[in-house]
Amino acid sequence: MQIILASAKIMREASRKTGLPYSEPRFADIAKAIAGELSRKTVEQLSELFGCSPEIGELNRSRYAIFGSDEAEIIPAIFAYFGQAYKHLRADDLSNDDLLWANSHLMISSCLYGILRPLDGINLYRMEGGFPLHASGKLKVEDFWKPLLTDLLINSVRADDGILIYLDTEEFRRLFDWKRVQAEIPTIVEPKFQVRKAGRLTTPSVWAKTCRGAMARYIILNRIRNIGDLRDFEYEGFRYSPDKDCEWLYIREM
Repeated sequence: MQIILASAKIMREASRKTGLPYSEPRFADIAKAIAGELSRKTVEQLSELFGCSPEIGELNRSRYAIFGSDEAEIIPAIFAYFGQAYKHLRADDLSNDDLLWANSHLMISSCLYGILRPLDGINLYRMEGGFPLHASGKLKVEDFWKPLLTDLLINSVRADDGILIYLDTEEFRRLFDWKRVQAEIPTIVEPKFQVRKAGRLTTPSVWAKTCRGAMARYIILNRIRNIGDLRDFEYEGFRYSPDKDCEWLYIREM
């Protein structure tokens, strides 16, 4: 079983020390080339590209200025991200054995690094995929990544047991040729997390991210191999409740 989870815009410097060796990201050279190009842009340009405030643009200009240097802190990916999903993945209290298992079964999608393993050492950054760069062959970054990451995702899943648990976001799906993924991976499970209030189902983004992180943690802690075991997943009131339109639906009653 392979799991894929989206990277997060929120990152942090402090992380737990495990004593485990870092691995190098598979596409470290590409990430360095993209970072080098972004380091030459102004705060205003970065803010426009990332759709962020000048303060966040300045923070990331300073990150890219030292990217890959001895001055930059290198952090395992699973500890570096700190968005909503990662707050509920709670990597800080996973054991070293958990982390090693996750390193073989969890993939993290990234517009800068492509696909990461949890123990890949990375720089702090912010990145989007919807604009072209010289480093991406003048293609939109997400289009540049598509053939590389599609091959890697398919090959990784097929080299395991042919099962993919897709806990990534819709935004990051653009990094893949999804028709190929669906055609070439035997089993894809895409859990949906919805809230039912007054008889109406909605999909609040914060709860979807929360449950994706929690489900990744559940799989890691329990070393899940059989997708049927995912029916036992419960978190913050969400329980397995399939319907005719979605086999892997989890609902919280309000």
